[in-house]
Amino acid sequence: MKATNKSEQQRYAAGMKVRRRVLGEAWVKKATDSSTTFTQEWQAQITRSVWCDVWTRPGIDPRTRSFMTLVLMISLGQWDEFNLHVEAAFNNGLTQDDIKEAILHAAAYCGVPAGNHAFKEASATLAKIGRAPKALAQPVRKKTKAAKPTKVAKATKPLKTPTA
Repeated sequence: MKATNKSEQQRYAAGMKVRRRVLGEAWVKKATDSSTTFTQEWQAQITRSVWCDVWTRPGIDPRTRSFMTLVLMISLGQWDEFNLHVEAAFNNGLTQDDIKEAILHAAAYCGVPAGNHAFKEASATLAKIGRAPKALAQPVRKKTKAAKPTKVAKATKPLKTPTA
């Protein structure tokens, strides 16, 4: 492993560049503007460690990192973060079909409830960002006459219970 001599400021700047590219300027501005004296160090920490130290590594391209992040968020049940990365996935070259495949793959290993919830969350997020999945065409059905209800005969005498 190659050692890096980047200062914390350099790592923060590099991380912010990647964070803005992946998540979008609006999200990053919202996250940084809502920082407090309590959360400021946390924002700096994730910017340096996640967005610089991890997302800038050469071993995995950003598109694959997006796939991995979606599946990991499903497996952990972290739906807010999952939805954030559904939106961000398009910035890394994923398509709606890619997101669907990530959910299907995750469901095979994380379980059907996780897959069901992931499709629900992703569908809502896709609709929110103007990429709503298209509805399936409903087949045209011929109108048929309703069947007349059949009468059930009532028993006139109670049935006798057999004795042994």
